[in-house]
Amino acid sequence: MPQTPSMIVLNGRVWTGVEGAPEAEAVAIAGDRIAAVGTVRRIRALAGPETQIIDAEGRRVIPGITDSHTHFLWAGLQRSRLDLSTARNRVEFIDQVRAAADKLSPGQWLLGGRYAVEGWSKPEQPDRSWIDSFTRDHPVYITRTDLHQALVNSVTLRIAGITRDGPPDPPGGAIERDPDTGEPTGILKEAATELVMPHIPEPSRAEHFAAIEAACSQANEYGITSVHDMSLPADTEVFKDFHHQRGLNLRIHSYVTTEDFAGTWANIQAERQNNEWLHIRGFKVFADGSLGSRTAYMREPYLGIGPAAKYPRGLRSRMASDWPAFSEKLRWAHEAGAQLAVHAIGDQAVSDLLDLFTGIPDAGKARHRVEHVQHVLPEDPARFARLGVIASMQPAHKADDGPWAEAFIGPQRLESIYAWGSLLNAGATVCFGSDSPVASNNPFAGLAQAVTGLLPDGRVLCQAQNIPVRQALKCYTVTPPYAVFREHDLGTLEPNKFADLVILDRDVLRIPPEQVGHILARWTIVGGRVVWPAGI
Repeated sequence: MPQTPSMIVLNGRVWTGVEGAPEAEAVAIAGDRIAAVGTVRRIRALAGPETQIIDAEGRRVIPGITDSHTHFLWAGLQRSRLDLSTARNRVEFIDQVRAAADKLSPGQWLLGGRYAVEGWSKPEQPDRSWIDSFTRDHPVYITRTDLHQALVNSVTLRIAGITRDGPPDPPGGAIERDPDTGEPTGILKEAATELVMPHIPEPSRAEHFAAIEAACSQANEYGITSVHDMSLPADTEVFKDFHHQRGLNLRIHSYVTTEDFAGTWANIQAERQNNEWLHIRGFKVFADGSLGSRTAYMREPYLGIGPAAKYPRGLRSRMASDWPAFSEKLRWAHEAGAQLAVHAIGDQAVSDLLDLFTGIPDAGKARHRVEHVQHVLPEDPARFARLGVIASMQPAHKADDGPWAEAFIGPQRLESIYAWGSLLNAGATVCFGSDSPVASNNPFAGLAQAVTGLLPDGRVLCQAQNIPVRQALKCYTVTPPYAVFREHDLGTLEPNKFADLVILDRDVLRIPPEQVGHILARWTIVGGRVVWPAGI
């Protein structure tokens, strides 16, 4: 007989996510775990005098949502930095940068970004001449929305030692230069951004904590109860300190971005956080770049860049530019017991990774992941399924890239962009996330994109890849815990699992697909505690 619940949720349309028993009416929670799931009559009878009762009033209740790919601390920090996502042309871009610079003290760095010129009526690549005249007192580092390209000003170029005479392009990176003078334009791609990064001041611990609070609050408001974070080694220490001092409102599963596998893994093993709130799973590494920066590594060249382009098919990352050495590092990580989350967007990068995983015994049992999987060759969905390698995808990027992707890759390759339908039909394991702050972490916007393929301009892209809403919902709830070895604790609403659930303002399983993107979370519960709305 279940113990007296601390909380019960009554009168809900409860989608449990459990095969064979998907629907219920009520949930009983004891402490941080689910005690029982069933009818209103049965669950109400369990209540005691101290039991908190939440009346769902007929609304849809679902398991807690997981964002399977975030840059959580970066997303929180970005909320207080320059946001250029609304700039629609060169004039607005310059005006917004100028306004941000005017608020800074002399010598203070101007940070932020999220710009994308492809949607402008007149797309044009920014360069330092746009901003130099009013940023003489400030180093500038502002990123393209995908984080794979940055615009810097002349002050920053001097600090980083980047001149007409050098340095040369680093492996896996590109310093854009004027074709006539050889002067750097201020655009740095991929590994070239690493020439600047060490010079940017680290945020204070207070700034980090404020960023985590902001990111947690926004995530909970969207019904997110867990994230898979692509973290820097220092981030995990910040998360640990924050949790000890203030307490997290969602569960963080970290994949650490580093090239020092051996040293980092030894540190992780010595002090591995495997409590219910913070898990360090393994390593996040890059195989290539992004479509928007035309650095995703493709089998065929990009369109419209000319035969003289230095990197007509995109770029392997700096780490992957020596592919045999990269392969050995990944094999070492596998043998050490670390799980791998490997960024791959271009079809050739994805294919090369699958070749590599084919040569690693039990890659599927290790649940290694490929992050993004934006472009796949026709034979590769079946290879994902056969290997058991997880495809970690971000549906909202389809809306971001879709309106202009054809100009970069042509209509034929466009048909295989974000092929979650093909992957799921082949039997592959797919989990969904956002890549926040690259895209919004609103999971309902991503859910709508997976179901409808509707672009902002009204077109439907790759309709054949659309999937049923129930299947898409599983990619946000049921599958992500499997991807981090936590399916026994999370992902479905059933006894003894953690009490992570969301009450929605409308029924995601009954409304027309075109309305899915407008869903709001009315209540978000994590570990048996209401975290949204705040203060309840």
